[in-house]
Amino acid sequence: MSAHTFNPASVVRDGKMVVLFRAEDRPDEKMIGFHTSRLGYASSDDGLHFTYRPTPVLYPDKDDQQHAEWDGGCEDPRLCEGPDGTYYVTYTQWNHDRTRLGIASSRDLIHWQKHGSAFAGTAFENLSTKSAAIIQRIDGGRMKAALINGAYWMVFGEGLIHIARSTDLIHWSPVVLPNGEPMVLMAARPSLFDSELPEVGPPPLVTERGIVMLYNGKNSENDAYRDRSIGPGAYSGGQALLDLRDPTKLLARSTVPFIKPELPWEKSGQYQAGTTFLEGLSYFKGRFYLYYGTADTYVGVAVAPAPAWVTRGAAER
Repeated sequence: MSAHTFNPASVVRDGKMVVLFRAEDRPDEKMIGFHTSRLGYASSDDGLHFTYRPTPVLYPDKDDQQHAEWDGGCEDPRLCEGPDGTYYVTYTQWNHDRTRLGIASSRDLIHWQKHGSAFAGTAFENLSTKSAAIIQRIDGGRMKAALINGAYWMVFGEGLIHIARSTDLIHWSPVVLPNGEPMVLMAARPSLFDSELPEVGPPPLVTERGIVMLYNGKNSENDAYRDRSIGPGAYSGGQALLDLRDPTKLLARSTVPFIKPELPWEKSGQYQAGTTFLEGLSYFKGRFYLYYGTADTYVGVAVAPAPAWVTRGAAER
């Protein structure tokens, strides 16, 4: 972590907030994507002040995933707790040649078993893609994987956002069209904050009115296509709503971001166009904590009170 720490995932365990963050070495290397990334572990009693382990917990190693991760690394995690207390992380495998979506599991968030491609055994095993998050619901006061119509669901992708299903949270199959191509859930929109591309953010959350999906939108650098109220190339955060009974149906999508680069440290760093890149969302001590990367250099957090449907459900339990 001698160069940068950014793009965090989050989950609550044993009354503490745990964040897995992307850390890069080789501070003298100035080109984005040419550092080596490893995932660090940090924990907090209040969600705001963290201590971190001095060594990474998930990283490129001399293992059966070396071909996919060496020596680019393990990037951009999203976390999910399964029904039996096992934790799952989706992350980008990067070997300085191509990206691939990886998945790993753990009982303690420190010792991880890598399972390779999330799409292993399908035609999309080596699909060049990144950024994936498993749909979750609040169960017993914690966010956990949501079982919908007998399956777990995961949104994935940048540029085009797709959706996949699984029965075990390890082996995933993209939802495909009759021609065999992955179904597109979301794409770029001219003149809006996601005019260059949309990209998956933190875990979508089941609510009483639909599945709320926070996502990242990159603004075009072309003046003819970009949102002129936001800097060219900037990453902001948007919201979408998926159908409760059928997550493949997009019901609504915001036209303006609810969070965008505004603070100095959100617009300075190795990506100076600015980012509020959303990756971690957790329900903790009656509030929601949203963790995000800024300028590919730092980690930020935004906090909001829980809406009535959450607190009402907790009271009913």
